[in-house]
Parts: sequence; C-alpha cells; structure tokens
Amino acid sequence: MADSSFDIVSKIDQQEVDNAINQAQREISQRFDFKNTGATIERSGEHAVEISANADDRASAVLDVFKDKLIKRNQSLKIIEAGEPRQSGRESKISVALKEGISQENAKRVGKLIRDEGPKGVKVQVQGDELRVSSKKRDDLQAVISLVKGQDYDFAVQFTNYR
Repeated sequence: MADSSFDIVSKIDQQEVDNAINQAQREISQRFDFKNTGATIERSGEHAVEISANADDRASAVLDVFKDKLIKRNQSLKIIEAGEPRQSGRESKISVALKEGISQENAKRVGKLIRDEGPKGVKVQVQGDELRVSSKKRDDLQAVISLVKGQDYDFAVQFTNYR
C-alpha cells in the first residue's frame, strides 16, 4: 500500500482578506465615531494593507475593526503583522503586512517536533515554504495533525492535500 500524506502550509485566502477590508470600509463609513476623522483602510499591493486616520487612536481603532472582520471570516490573526502608528503629514498611518508561507527555520522547528514527539514511521520533507508529511498509517497522520494544531506558532497553519 502506498504512503498517505498531507501538506502543512501557511497560506492567505486573498478573497477573504479583500472581503474583510470591504466590510471594514463599510463599517468605518457608517460609524459615528469615525465621522470627520478621514479614516480609511485599503490594499497597498498583494501582501500589505494601509490604514490611515487623523489621529493615532483612530488609526488603531480602524485596525481593531479590520481584525474583527478577519476573525468573522475565519482568518487567523497570525497572518497580519501591524506596525506602529506613524505620522505622515497631518495623518497617522499604520502599515499592515500579510504574512504567507513557512520560513525554513519554522519548517525545521515543525519537522523536529514531528520527529521527536510524533508517531514512529512518519516522514517529514520541507518543500519550499511548506512541509509534506507522509506515513503508511492514516491514524499516524491524524495524530501529527492534532500535535501540530496543539502548538502555538507565530504563523497560521493549514493542512492540505490529505490523501
């Protein structure tokens, strides 16, 4: 019988992020506490979001609204990395980076965890910015998934291509 396998990845659902941005824009335009603050949230490239308002606390409030919308759309907050509010002329801006992929260092940490604490006979391969986990027994793969889910990493983790 062939080995069963799955991939451990850290991907961003761009459509859900766009939806969260659109919902945040709609809420900002309708809420009374954001009137006349110039509060905006918009994409700036593929992996960044730009938030601006006329005060640091208003920009931080827009970031909180964006985080709420991401949570409601089942996106992990680990995909965003928000900077500190910075002054840009009369406006206060916050740059939010969207993190995708597993770094080599983090992939090695996850692989070591699976080899040390996971079931015997499970193989782990690093393939670019994802990991392929394979084993002869599907029960072992389920145990690896629950082991990795139980860890608190600083990146979002999804499991794909389970076969």
